[in-house]
Amino acid sequence: MPGGHQGDLTQLLAQWGQGDRGALDSLMPIVYAELRKIAEGYLRRERSGHTLQPTALVNEAWLRLIRQDQPNFENRKRFFALSAQMMRQILVDYARGVKAGKRGGGVTHLTLGSVAVATASDVDQLLALDRALDELGRCSPRQARIIELRHFGGLNLEEVAELLEVSAATVSREQRAAEAWLSRAISSAEE
Repeated sequence: MPGGHQGDLTQLLAQWGQGDRGALDSLMPIVYAELRKIAEGYLRRERSGHTLQPTALVNEAWLRLIRQDQPNFENRKRFFALSAQMMRQILVDYARGVKAGKRGGGVTHLTLGSVAVATASDVDQLLALDRALDELGRCSPRQARIIELRHFGGLNLEEVAELLEVSAATVSREQRAAEAWLSRAISSAEE
């Protein structure tokens, strides 16, 4: 995002936080490309058969963001961090809906457009990751945040380091530790 837009974005976020719903009209064109980049980053990491589209994921995240009663974003970093978190929740909700539908239960209706059903393996893996990530967040919130931003947010090392205000080396080291922890947690849950 060009430097000039960062100041505009921060100002629009502040106006929105103060109740100026009109700021949303100006905010969307500025943030859409970045939100799409986050969505593409996550979906690119999925199997080639993954059926969710970045546009649908961005649209659902945007709808959830604007439904907040009192949005409070200190800056663009916090906004995009919350966006990544919402995208994670949307994907987990989608996976739960797919799983419920395969069991014959009620399907959660999401506004994700026309998408085909993901494979059971993908759904189970996403739900296992979500549970393990919640558990990791209780032990090491920063490591869980790094995984969320890298895996679900599609942010690179430098972007995560900037957001968390640590070095890229720290992000890299903690990501490796978190991935190892998550791998163990998921493996032991499968046994």
